Amino acid sequence: MSTVTASGYLDFTEPAGLKPRGTLLVLPGRGESASTYSRFGSRISADSYRVRVLENVTGSSPDAALDPVQAALATAVADLGDDLIRPLVLVGSDAAAAVLLAAVGDADPQAAWWPDALVLAALPGYGEHEIGDQWESELDVRTHCPVHRGVLSNDELLDRQSISAAVADELLDQAYKSRAELPQLLLVGDADPLADRAALAGLARALPAARLSVVRGGHHDVLNDLQHRSVAAEIVSFLEALRDSTPLVPLVRVESSAW
Repeated sequence: MSTVTASGYLDFTEPAGLKPRGTLLVLPGRGESASTYSRFGSRISADSYRVRVLENVTGSSPDAALDPVQAALATAVADLGDDLIRPLVLVGSDAAAAVLLAAVGDADPQAAWWPDALVLAALPGYGEHEIGDQWESELDVRTHCPVHRGVLSNDELLDRQSISAAVADELLDQAYKSRAELPQLLLVGDADPLADRAALAGLARALPAARLSVVRGGHHDVLNDLQHRSVAAEIVSFLEALRDSTPLVPLVRVESSAW
């Protein structure tokens, strides 16, 4: 079930009669509104994880978002009160992923919003990106999913063209140099023109507890692209491993396969 709270959050709760298994706080990327993640929230909550999508506080200037994001996370956690079910996982897409990486490297682990893990999707690379000046060109960069293209096209709050601007080098430096010891799932589409795959691979190797998952045919909006079911399954597998053991061990291991 989804609700919009008085504080402006978009909340998704576990199916009736089932116990919640954890809490996800989702930060939208550049230009996106909370409604961008309605399908994502519904799918993850169907597996009994509570999902709260925050309003976009990264905006078009994510380099100035560290303090606002930490404040927004602290408020969101405080507003949950006894409804906060651990593990607490922060999810960020696009520049919000960079902000979260930088935030966990900058903040006190005793902070009220400090998470048990991160899910970071579509971390952007350095520099400006040419996406064309037509809406169809931006949609092609973001997603090839017809449903998600319709969601974006009909969203009056979406800030179009914002993903073409460069994210500040200082912020990306903080993100890519992060060595936070939190379990982290990094997600990227192999058809994402805004990603720096080499930098991502280096980050995954340098982080103490990271997994880099590459989505075949995935574009920049990797949480909402054509492969969103498989991406959601990868995230749920990560969440279940997080609940099961430290250090993380996958619950399903492929022993033999012809494909």
